[in-house]
Amino acid sequence: MHERTIRVTVDSGTIEGFTRDGVHRWRSVPYARPPVGPLRYRAPQPVAMWRGVRYCHGFTYCAPQQRKYTLLGVNRYQPMSEDCLTLNVVTPESPSDGPLPVMFFIHGGGYIMGSSATPIYDGAALARRGCVYVSVNYRLGALGCFDLSALSTDEHPIDGNLFLRDLVLALQWVRDNVAVFGGDPDNVTIFGESAGAHAVATLLAVPQAKGLFAQAISESPASGMVRPPEAAEKFAEHFAGLLGASKGDGAAALMSATPARLVDALDELIARGMTDMPGAFPAGPACGTDFLPEDPVVAMAEGTAHRVPLIVGTNADEGRLFTRFMPLLPTNERMIEKLLTYTDESSRDRITAAYPGYPSASACIRLGGDFAFGTAAWQAAEAHSRHAPTYVYRYDYAPRTFHWSGFGATHATELFAVFDVYRTRFGSVLTAAADRSSARRVSNDMQNRWREFSRAGTPGEGWPRYTEDLRAVMVFDRRSHLEYDPAADRRQAWEGFSLAAQ
Repeated sequence: MHERTIRVTVDSGTIEGFTRDGVHRWRSVPYARPPVGPLRYRAPQPVAMWRGVRYCHGFTYCAPQQRKYTLLGVNRYQPMSEDCLTLNVVTPESPSDGPLPVMFFIHGGGYIMGSSATPIYDGAALARRGCVYVSVNYRLGALGCFDLSALSTDEHPIDGNLFLRDLVLALQWVRDNVAVFGGDPDNVTIFGESAGAHAVATLLAVPQAKGLFAQAISESPASGMVRPPEAAEKFAEHFAGLLGASKGDGAAALMSATPARLVDALDELIARGMTDMPGAFPAGPACGTDFLPEDPVVAMAEGTAHRVPLIVGTNADEGRLFTRFMPLLPTNERMIEKLLTYTDESSRDRITAAYPGYPSASACIRLGGDFAFGTAAWQAAEAHSRHAPTYVYRYDYAPRTFHWSGFGATHATELFAVFDVYRTRFGSVLTAAADRSSARRVSNDMQNRWREFSRAGTPGEGWPRYTEDLRAVMVFDRRSHLEYDPAADRRQAWEGFSLAAQ
């Protein structure tokens, strides 16, 4: 396969990437100093200048996590390091008439795993359609997505919301450098899936992110991931205890622990939470601070969030993935009843009544999916639509292979359409011949709408704004169509429910 090199010069020096398949790629470009040594648990610092040419042909490190999550291919794992604050850029090979819209992708993984090097996030298909595609790594788990600032001391200061600070610095890097790649720094769309979608919604409420993006797309944002300072402090104390430390010497223990020890301790804390209080999750942002003054949904409702156009949505069968892998969601009767003990009896009855057949397996899976993802999307849509253009979707499409395997349109399957996986060799395996044309049709529809939204702030014709009187929802399926408040009973049943309020 013919491949040639290409160089550009960014603020910190010259980087060399490569050209293949109609796109230019630069991989693992550093946007911050390595957050190691005394910089562990500190806000990210701008990247240092380098001399000569930095070779950005391959992916370097992902953030520390359990090794099983770093699989990139058959027996191929990505190496891990705290030195993980890098991003990747993909641009069309053919020059454009003017600056291109920028699509900035934030990967998911429950705030404890994931990497921008995951093959599905390649982004070449989006770039070929006319954008500069940027994907980003950020600090995960106990080293970045778990607020331990309550343990801070004069000797070992600890900053909060580190991963959000990472993302803001990466967006500032894009603002300052994307023009050399042909991108428009004034037209950046942030988009992400699952925890990445939650990060997108959270950035809407981060004052320092103001002006760094013009649109936002939140694909299956997760619920219950924001905590007030007192809850963050309690989690931090428990975590120090797992390291064998008290609150007073917790910071020293954090600084001396190996990344693997910190990863294991957070896993233990999550496992305890699943037993003690299903749905309570320690990873994620903490609000009530200067960096994140309010819960993002509250900020959206009050109009203090950034009033940019937003697409938000979920998949039809969100919960099914979690019955097979990572049993983190309440998708069976025992877990659901434990979850609902934290609410009053009338709320419990209202919620379970919205799922006909409860406690059948299918009703439990749907309820768990709505608890984890549906509620977050509904809340964001209701709140943000009062002050800014908001568009809501539901992704129903699943090829027969997904139905046969019992997954349906489960969590993350819209990524196959967004990233054009169905046109790859792997995608051909997923789509038996009878599904090939429908898979490509759905892919074209989503990509065209995401591209139009990134270009102009509206997702194309036939998709009206979400308003409280109509609640229009675009349903992506074999024949995409509009529905109006399609899950009204379920949406209303969850109104007012919050684990954080317990």
